[in-house]
Amino acid sequence: MTAQCSGFDIRLLGPLRVTYAGQELTLRSAQRRAVFAALALTPQRGLSKDELIAAVWGDRPPASAQGNLYTYVSALRRVLEPDRDRWSSGGVLTSEGGGYRLHVAADAVDVHRFERLRERARTPRAAGDVAGELAALDAALAEWRGDEALVGVPGPRAASQRARLGELYLTSVERRAELMLGLGRAAEVVDRLLSLVERHPGRESLYAVTMRALAAQGRTADARALYATLRDRLVAESGTEPGAAVRQIHEQMLGTDPTATRGHIPAPPSLPGFQGRTAALARLRQAVTALAAGRGGSVWISGEAGIGKSALLAEGLRDAAPLGVQVGWGVGDELAYRMPLSIMLECLSLGDDAGLPASLHDCSGGAPPTMTVVDTVQRFVVARCAERPLLLVLDDLQWADDLSLLVWHALHNLTGRLPLLLVSACRPVPAGYEVRLLRRVLPRNGTALVELGPLDDDTATRLARSWTRPPGPGADTVRALVAAAAGNPFYLRQLVLADRDGRTADTPGPELTEAVNRHLQPLADDTRQLLRAIAFLGNNYLVTDLAAVTGKSAPQLVPAVEEALAAGVLVEDGRRLRFRHPVIRRVLRGAIPTALRVLMHRQFAQRIAEAGGDLGRVAGQLLAGPVPVDAWVQGWLTAHAAQLSAAAPAPAIAVLRHAVASPGLSASSRELLTAQLARVLHRCGLPARAEAIWVSAHTGDAATRAEMSRIAGSDDPPRSAGQAVVGRS
Repeated sequence: MTAQCSGFDIRLLGPLRVTYAGQELTLRSAQRRAVFAALALTPQRGLSKDELIAAVWGDRPPASAQGNLYTYVSALRRVLEPDRDRWSSGGVLTSEGGGYRLHVAADAVDVHRFERLRERARTPRAAGDVAGELAALDAALAEWRGDEALVGVPGPRAASQRARLGELYLTSVERRAELMLGLGRAAEVVDRLLSLVERHPGRESLYAVTMRALAAQGRTADARALYATLRDRLVAESGTEPGAAVRQIHEQMLGTDPTATRGHIPAPPSLPGFQGRTAALARLRQAVTALAAGRGGSVWISGEAGIGKSALLAEGLRDAAPLGVQVGWGVGDELAYRMPLSIMLECLSLGDDAGLPASLHDCSGGAPPTMTVVDTVQRFVVARCAERPLLLVLDDLQWADDLSLLVWHALHNLTGRLPLLLVSACRPVPAGYEVRLLRRVLPRNGTALVELGPLDDDTATRLARSWTRPPGPGADTVRALVAAAAGNPFYLRQLVLADRDGRTADTPGPELTEAVNRHLQPLADDTRQLLRAIAFLGNNYLVTDLAAVTGKSAPQLVPAVEEALAAGVLVEDGRRLRFRHPVIRRVLRGAIPTALRVLMHRQFAQRIAEAGGDLGRVAGQLLAGPVPVDAWVQGWLTAHAAQLSAAAPAPAIAVLRHAVASPGLSASSRELLTAQLARVLHRCGLPARAEAIWVSAHTGDAATRAEMSRIAGSDDPPRSAGQAVVGRS
């Protein structure tokens, strides 16, 4: 039998369906399907029995879970290999290293085909090949049967994969719709978009592209009604307005040709209840006042995702139009279709396109030479500045195309002699080489750099209060929310809304989880894996621990660490790293089922121990689960209990109490560990009489019995029977 068995076709993107050599196989029970789906999602490796049990039953498996799992695997083997000898393990579903593995090629599973084809679309997209990208997305989406994966498959693993794949599906549909709109084929996508909006009423990016598709067909009234539906739902549920992107499309339809799908992006309205940012607001307002008086300038606002850059722009620049200033506003978007110069065209349209050559709008095919574009835009800006002062704003500059960045750089040469103010907002990550270069060059040429840091606690508290409904949460709850968000208003808002729904960062709802995942999505895969490891290690660890649990050397970790630091996700704390926003750590941990978290803590403890790591940090991982006392844990504690007690008494007491309460502990280990627990409790001045008496009654060693008698005799009697941590054997 080969390592990968051919002839199988496994469909998970819809109802689960398995065929072999064209014949459909029946898996029958829901639990069998859950086991099979979990294995099919990871054909490149096996899954341990604990992982499979967690996949099927989650945090509370039945006592018979091990036996049931064996029964399901046996039944699956009979279905997958009906001619297999009953005494043979077969070659399709095999036992490996205490778990099981499904030996099929990745391309036999539609999930992996979908992800491969979706990834393939990146190449033509980078080259501006619309037809190639559209073909790749069409092929990827053709793998789906419906718009929900793993239909009818139970269990936490299926649920988490259903959510992940659903996000990839919707992102792909939105991207394809943008491409089709660019080709003038809105009629081919609008019905599908409308049906998806009904199924996903909270997804604003889906509303945005659907509204644009309706407008492109001349159905402006329907698009406005769709916006009203979204707005009414948000106001009723959380007292909030739709996001800037959806509001901009709505305002565009109110003020321009209703059939336009690209045009003037008006300045977004300032947000009610804006708090803080006094110095940054003053800098923007001074620049606007100077512009109205005929003096140009440039401001670059930098800050991590969710720190409030867009809100600052809306608040700080709101007086520009009343002062007689022309305003052009462009917003970058990693999901929207961006032809060369697209963000600049949005910014320069100014509501009428007057004087801007039509050839610049059509630079997707035979694009004009680069210098021709630059010269044309500069002449247009000079002409508009001769009429009235001009403010141009580019928000989310990190998503801008290279040609837009080149034009933006060239326009800075005009700010010294024209009434022209350029304002840009950008995240530190992701940022390509051109954005990083622009970030270094512009301040040398007079651009004012405004770095947005976290909100202070008082400002964050006022902001949180403004988002709650009377009577609102108590003072302690608000303090906890502010601490978890660590000054990031986006996370703070999500936490306030989650608290209203009875959730916490330790039990994240889909909105909070999605918010964190969206902010981490632009980071490299290695960086996201590093962040998950740090989330499980906690704050008390060293880089050597990080290397141990990830299997990478410290130099190999440097690029991921630097990216996470640049993105503002991590901060340095002495010799350690920690999450800037505790909510990210809690969400990363909370998104994993408890059974899998326990398994990961168990693995991390062993890896740190095998790498010679600090004993207290090994104990910390054992307690974080808390990890069941298996053979390895028992052996490690037996070998290191005395040393751990001397180096770190507090975690030693906790982990020893956990261990001696375990029913699976051997008699010899129970005696040794209970004696060590009595010693460290006595040394710390804590009651140890119950433990000492138990050891005295069970030990065969005279010296140990005498030592325990001394501890019992010198200790005060325990205040209650509950202080006796050792059960009678």
